[in-house]
Amino acid sequence: MQHSRALTQKSASNLALAFVLLPREKRDAMSALYAFCRAVDDVADEDSVPTEKRREQLAAWRTDIRCACENKNPQFVLNQEFAPIIQQFKLPFALFDELIKGCEMDLDTLRYENFEQLELYCYRVASVVGLLSIEIFGYQNSACHDYAVYLGRALQLTNILRDVKNDAARGRIYLPQSELKKFNVSEAEILSGKFSGNYFQLATSIAARAKHYYQLAQKTLPPEDRKAMVAAELMGSVYWQLLLKLECGRFDVFGFQPLKLSKPHKLALIFNSWLRHAAGSTSPSYGQF
Repeated sequence: MQHSRALTQKSASNLALAFVLLPREKRDAMSALYAFCRAVDDVADEDSVPTEKRREQLAAWRTDIRCACENKNPQFVLNQEFAPIIQQFKLPFALFDELIKGCEMDLDTLRYENFEQLELYCYRVASVVGLLSIEIFGYQNSACHDYAVYLGRALQLTNILRDVKNDAARGRIYLPQSELKKFNVSEAEILSGKFSGNYFQLATSIAARAKHYYQLAQKTLPPEDRKAMVAAELMGSVYWQLLLKLECGRFDVFGFQPLKLSKPHKLALIFNSWLRHAAGSTSPSYGQF
């Protein structure tokens, strides 16, 4: 597990922080899953590599993870570490295939016409990760599948609002074209980093959709599985607080300093989640107004 652990620790991502609440076996399993997700995402995002080369690399990852899922011998080191975990938790190739399709969308799609197209992307790059994660966490009620889908959409929409500036610098606009037209915001404004009252209204609309999915996730999570989903719930709490911070800043992400949660704030959320978990709390930690 040394390569998976090293990549996870190096990333210092919000997702990786959530693993500290898990027992060692599941923490290692999630590190292996995260390392795979990070690796294929990095392939798609490496703009210095020609698009067709990245497409070939993603195809190679697809072939190799299929080997791991079929209990054959994968060639990539990360997948070699991941293979026993895939077999232990019966993680299906179909979900990994969907995840890679999401990465491939980043090669081909720089604009999304409507929410239907965007939510397919959110499902593939975020909800699918949730569906794989709940197999590792363990659950009793199949409603956890819907929970994973809703929470994934909420987290990804929050990410999109946070990363508008960075995505625009790479020529990508994830905010749906239909919403830009509705709120009279031009592509040129997004690409040049121009903040306006119209943009604020646009971002507020996207945030309302994200909040809706946070609420659906909370309502859908079965009470008997709330403890098992402690790491996912921490993710929900962290990204909910990030969304509220974006809202307080009027979603103006075009400044010099990126809007993000401080490390002390994240650590406080982790500690609070641990206390809630230890006390057996079932009250929601996000999605409340």
